[in-house]
Amino acid sequence: MKERIFHFTKEKIAELKAKANAEIGMTNRVSSLQAVLTHFWRSVIRSQNLDPNQKVSFNLLIGARTRLQPPLPENYFGNAVLVGTVTVKAGDLLEGGLGHAAWEMNKMVALHTGEKVRSLLESWVESPRILTFGSLTSNALGTSSSPRFNVYGNDFGWGRPVAVRSGSANKTNGKVTVFPAAEGGIDIEACLPPETLKAMGNDSEFMDAVTSN
Repeated sequence: MKERIFHFTKEKIAELKAKANAEIGMTNRVSSLQAVLTHFWRSVIRSQNLDPNQKVSFNLLIGARTRLQPPLPENYFGNAVLVGTVTVKAGDLLEGGLGHAAWEMNKMVALHTGEKVRSLLESWVESPRILTFGSLTSNALGTSSSPRFNVYGNDFGWGRPVAVRSGSANKTNGKVTVFPAAEGGIDIEACLPPETLKAMGNDSEFMDAVTSN
């Protein structure tokens, strides 16, 4: 596996979000992160030249703190995330456009209500299962981290960080780590086969939204 960082500026993120919402006739339903991740996902699948009928998945971490009633405090130290999955055919992902795929991701996230979260927790107690990135199925991507984390606010005595990366541990095919970037941007750290990353670098539709950093 190889790694590559794809940087999206605040302006490019806004363009992707506007495009996704316009394609589904909405004004602001698809979020910035959903638009960026879907744009990335479509390029990965486009670069892999899969059979149009092949099923592909995107596993997204969903925060549960504010979904529970009463909500958990922001400084809650326990694990308060769930994994939501969007599964579609490769052909539908590419032919349906950015908006359609982002809308599927949005609907999946919206299904995780407080009642849904409690139901999932209760079912886990009955049948515990440990999730790892190594358990990702074929043709699946999985996210970690979040652009909401204030990673650049940490100062260990050397000043503000120049860059934040995930390090060398827990690398597996399909791992996607999301970091905040300067001035409202987003960095995506992708762990994928070298041939896929090379093809993505030559994907003009994808790279039009990516900026060298």
